[in-house]
Amino acid sequence: MEQWAAGEWAGRVATVRVIGTGAMGRGIAQLAAAGGLTVELADLRFEAVQSAVEHVGAMFDKLVAKGRMAAGDAAAAKARLKPVGEPLTPLQDCDLVIEAVREDLDTKRELFAALEKAADERVLFATNTSSLPVTAIGAALGDPSRLAGLHFFNPVPLMRLVEVIPGARTAPWIPGALADLVQRLGHEPVLAPDAPGFLVNHAGRGLVTEALQILSEGIAEPADIDRIARDVLGLKMGPCELLDLTGMDVSHPVMESIWTGFYTEPRYRPSRIGRARMEAGLLGRKSGEGFYKYVDGVKQEPPEATAPDVGARPVWLAEDLRDTLGALLAEAGVDVEAGDGPSPGAVVLVDASRGVGGGHPPERTLGIDAFFGFFSRLTLVVPPAVDAEAGRAALAALLATGRSVTVVRDAPAAVAPRLLASIVNVACGIAEQRLARPEDIDTAVRLGLGYPRGPLEWGEHVGADRVLDVLEILHTGTGDPRYRPSQWLTARAGGSLALTETGTGPSDLLA
Repeated sequence: MEQWAAGEWAGRVATVRVIGTGAMGRGIAQLAAAGGLTVELADLRFEAVQSAVEHVGAMFDKLVAKGRMAAGDAAAAKARLKPVGEPLTPLQDCDLVIEAVREDLDTKRELFAALEKAADERVLFATNTSSLPVTAIGAALGDPSRLAGLHFFNPVPLMRLVEVIPGARTAPWIPGALADLVQRLGHEPVLAPDAPGFLVNHAGRGLVTEALQILSEGIAEPADIDRIARDVLGLKMGPCELLDLTGMDVSHPVMESIWTGFYTEPRYRPSRIGRARMEAGLLGRKSGEGFYKYVDGVKQEPPEATAPDVGARPVWLAEDLRDTLGALLAEAGVDVEAGDGPSPGAVVLVDASRGVGGGHPPERTLGIDAFFGFFSRLTLVVPPAVDAEAGRAALAALLATGRSVTVVRDAPAAVAPRLLASIVNVACGIAEQRLARPEDIDTAVRLGLGYPRGPLEWGEHVGADRVLDVLEILHTGTGDPRYRPSQWLTARAGGSLALTETGTGPSDLLA
């Protein structure tokens, strides 16, 4: 197989064959044709090929109607769609084959073994697998060096991210060449490891597995976790509604696959809740019920907390809350006590970022999550020893500020910092193992999962030392090894090196 210098191969690619005409195959064909490539569409059923060509052509027409594509460009793109029918039709004009058939190892192996016999050695092979090991697929080839993973996300034209995944025997120049081609098509490539979950699904374990852990501990309800994730962390979608969207029949097996693929690494441990809901058919939107119920496809969300009918009581705040929360409460007309200690009738609020500690009257002391400040939703933390009437008075006082309030049980750390610490720690583990570069981790998560920041950028923004503090509190308070901090994080907390920086390694001294 001929080896190409960086940039040369991608610049000369003229024709790709896309095998498989489902949603992914159609999306890849649309992207490639719009990017100036001739696209040969292939499938075992020729009627499926014809349908795919018509579908992609209609998508171009819609873009023209919306003013997002010139009519001439659309006509040229449609002319570059070539239905060839059977996947093994001679490949004399083809530079790259992208496989997008069903997610089955034997099916993909058989296809590539046949393609190797039908195509000369200059043709590169790419598999659009979302979960199968690229190395295992390539093992069916006499020359596995010509195969790599090229994982697009659905819908392909809109999801700009593409994971480029070299197998154990992929030729070293090929990942860079494929990344150049992805950029030529207007998408964003990241180099991902041929490891369980690749990069996006691996990094995504930080949010959903911790959310399920919080649920299993009875700390909060699904809507509570989702509201905190959206309003405090700034996520577009909370973890429970995300699981409902993807379907528990899809998400839970992925969780188990990644957990077992990393030999039961505790950070990726799935939840009994996920398996139980999957077996019960509580899959989410597709089944009409998951963490939420759906009526005509519309999520039914429980109402927000409203002010209870309770007499007003003064509020005494721990010293570190007085300048911030104290100002909000006072502005809302709440009687905020000053002084070194609360009066006998006052409700006490303390920072619950570390759990609600002792030192104050337990029957009227509650916590509030102060980790991210008080700019949006407030989280009221309820210890089991608190008097319910005092708790209702605290809730009424917080609601008087005009902010939404979520009420949760006490735990070693509050919900929002737990979720963020898990997100950051999983990403740090990926970086620590050198599975991906920090910049690729952040790009993959921002584009693939829609987070407001990449996890390493996010941890750096919040402060590595603060994230480490949350993990150590959880690790000490629960004894659960899922919270053991990554060495990548501990080495950078309080130091001069950022979470986004690789730093100096042995190879730098030997270069």
